[in-house]
Amino acid sequence: MSDLRTNTVRSLLAEFLVARAVGAATTPRIEWDEYDVLTPEGTRLEVKSGAYLQAWEQSRLSTIQFGGLTARTWSESDGHSAAGSYNADVYVSAVLTTTEHDRYDALDVGQWSFWVLPQHTVAATQQRSMRLSRVEALGGPAIAYAGLAERIREVVEAART
Repeated sequence: MSDLRTNTVRSLLAEFLVARAVGAATTPRIEWDEYDVLTPEGTRLEVKSGAYLQAWEQSRLSTIQFGGLTARTWSESDGHSAAGSYNADVYVSAVLTTTEHDRYDALDVGQWSFWVLPQHTVAATQQRSMRLSRVEALGGPAIAYAGLAERIREVVEAART
């Protein structure tokens, strides 16, 4: 596998970690689907990832921003939709938190923090991207990997009531 510091590879790993947490890791990932992970219960998850360290030389730590919150949908019959929409039921923001290159281990789930937001909260911002500070303000404190599946279930249940 390529360097786990690159954005494209790290994002795939984040999707896998979320899928594994909710019991969906055996379902093949569909490239360019409307969402990233489908839970066994049918909840559509969009996973956004970021990290303070990158594969390239940095003069300072990266500012965490999650883009692509909206996306155009595609169907065989209609092609692409005219406008982007919020297509997932739940949005999971994942941050690889280490700030030291010699300690960087993307496979160590203890180095990841997660925030979980329902679709209606993300859509209410009317933003296509959000900085980590905004996600924290909307979603509260970070969740460790061990609590991720439970937090997703709580957010789904709260959205139903």
